[in-house]
Amino acid sequence: MAFAAAAAAAVLSSNQGRRSLHQNQSCHPRHAFFNEFQRSKPELIKTCQPVQRQYLRLLMTKASVGPTLIVEEQNADETKNGIGVVSIHHVGLLCENLEKSLEFYQHLLGLEVNEARPNDKLPYRGKWLWVGSEMIHLMELPNPDPLSGRPEHGGRDRHTCIAIKNVNKLKSIFDKAGIPYTLSRSGRPAIFARDPDGNALEFTQVE
Repeated sequence: MAFAAAAAAAVLSSNQGRRSLHQNQSCHPRHAFFNEFQRSKPELIKTCQPVQRQYLRLLMTKASVGPTLIVEEQNADETKNGIGVVSIHHVGLLCENLEKSLEFYQHLLGLEVNEARPNDKLPYRGKWLWVGSEMIHLMELPNPDPLSGRPEHGGRDRHTCIAIKNVNKLKSIFDKAGIPYTLSRSGRPAIFARDPDGNALEFTQVE
């Protein structure tokens, strides 16, 4: 599809471009995408006007040369319930101490803070962290869940899965930091660990 190829090349050829979908807080990511595409390639919009009446489904696929974006037109009436699910926008995780959590997520794992998110408008402390083109929202709030008695293996607990390139490198980082982890029971290149507040995390290796 010409629209898909042009959009991938012109608008979302990097993480920075994909992240722009979330940085405009006044509109839905699919609308932000179309607006950015319209600004960057106005000459192609003449043949793509129907997109304004359709949902954009963004699918990330991995190729040997790096991430490639495939954009498919999808009418809301053709989806199961007509709501047009696009992606997971963010995952919210509770923490007791924001600075301690940032030491883990930002400094140990290397995630970047999304400064565009409105932390000062919420009645509690928090930070938004980029995970590829999606986010984790750390929220400094009381945790209603028990921290003790949880499964040793995070794969048997509610967990957030993060795709990474090198599981062995992360093992070395966790070993050096003294952070315990367990291996995937299925034999996949994946490990499970917990953040400072006991939130279970899976790290699975992708090509």
